[in-house]
Amino acid sequence: MGLLTIIRKNRQKEKEMRLLFLGLDNAGKTTILKKLNGEDISGISPTLGFNIKTFAHGKYTLNIWDVGGQRTLRPYWRNYFEQTDALVWVVDSSDRARMQDCKQELHSLLTEDRLAGASLLVFANKQDLQGSMTDTEIRDALDLPSITTHRWKIWPCSAVTGANLVSGLDWIVKDVAGRLYYSTITSQDVQPPQATLEAEN
Repeated sequence: MGLLTIIRKNRQKEKEMRLLFLGLDNAGKTTILKKLNGEDISGISPTLGFNIKTFAHGKYTLNIWDVGGQRTLRPYWRNYFEQTDALVWVVDSSDRARMQDCKQELHSLLTEDRLAGASLLVFANKQDLQGSMTDTEIRDALDLPSITTHRWKIWPCSAVTGANLVSGLDWIVKDVAGRLYYSTITSQDVQPPQATLEAEN
């Protein structure tokens, strides 16, 4: 194998990112991924294992792992931490009763060494449902401001309508690219549709 071939392979590899989609069951992880990939979102059943999606976003290839969120499956989440560049934590904004459970699971994840440094995007999903918590309410319920170990942002969205999904993905991809590939990201960085809610770090 020639040196030029090796360099090309390395450059190609540099364009890849590994994203891990996690959250409690019924948060909408699989629906979000299918919507982003232009697939039919009717008749989606709970993920009992994991799904892998690979698609291009801008100049990067995203390898996305979507893992089931049922309580019985959560102990297996750690099997998917290796080489994760970004964690996308999906929240059911209408599920007020389990917000404490959601908070505990998220903060537990962030103590994992293999997720150290990973960018964190919190998708406040199901904003299309009446009575859903706002992104500000979810930020406080999950105590996101206390997170200093990861760069994070919360993003209100709807998997059903597709609202803000692409812009949220834009942020996480640009954040990872800026950290791993030293891309110049300045005024081009996108802002949330509402007030910017991110860690001051």
